Amino acid sequence: MKTNTTYRFMLTLFAIALIIALTGACAKKDTEKPDDKLVWADEFNYQGLPDPDKWVYETGMMRNYESQCYTTRAENCRVEGGELIITARKESYYMEDIDDIAQYTSASINTRGRYEFHGGRVEVRAKLPHGRGVWPAIWTLGANIGEVGHPRCGEIDIMEFVGYEPNIIYGSVHTYDYKKDKLKSLTGETALLDPTDFHVYAIEWNEDKIDFFLDDTKYFSCARDTTHADNWPFDSTQYLLINLAIGGSWGGYMGIDDNIFPVEYRIDYVRIYRL
Repeated sequence: MKTNTTYRFMLTLFAIALIIALTGACAKKDTEKPDDKLVWADEFNYQGLPDPDKWVYETGMMRNYESQCYTTRAENCRVEGGELIITARKESYYMEDIDDIAQYTSASINTRGRYEFHGGRVEVRAKLPHGRGVWPAIWTLGANIGEVGHPRCGEIDIMEFVGYEPNIIYGSVHTYDYKKDKLKSLTGETALLDPTDFHVYAIEWNEDKIDFFLDDTKYFSCARDTTHADNWPFDSTQYLLINLAIGGSWGGYMGIDDNIFPVEYRIDYVRIYRL
């Protein structure tokens, strides 16, 4: 009798262990993104400047009445300790091209001419800078911007953050409204409960919609607009941009706190998957 009881007990333990193993395997299969779907990435597992085979710089004062001058200096953009670090600084910086002096410097890098894509999941794990006046972003622009201009090329803002709203992030789609002959924007937002930590910011860009995610939680979706071709320019390729702006029409709405500088925008990885 004792032997049978021991045997049954051992069989029960074996069955429980098997169920746990199978459950774990299924869960892993559901949550992992297969390597064969990864089409482009930068893990920043090197030192120095961003990989020139993957990234190019914007330079100068670019847009949105922002206060910073973008540079190619390591002081503003470097890879170190497995992270891309974009640093915005309060400093006087002479801009030779326009014979003027900027009061802030920062960096903006993109994949234009290096990697341009159509559809998929774009995923960036990043830690955002904080303080009044910062405006970090992860976004895309149409590769045909040189031919059709903005906003006809289309723009997808995977993540935007303005420092005077420290617990909110935004995701947006910008296109051209052919009826009103002006910019058309659709924007979603979600709470960022622990803004000082790393988070994963992502989109899933399908043929009929673009979904926006914070840490794998979808918070906004933009459905395909079929009323006119200009309302959905996302059948063409786009390129990726990562930048840290200071001030500007949105980031500087409440002014700039000069006591926060230097501030760092840290990116752990950038990955693009097929869907």
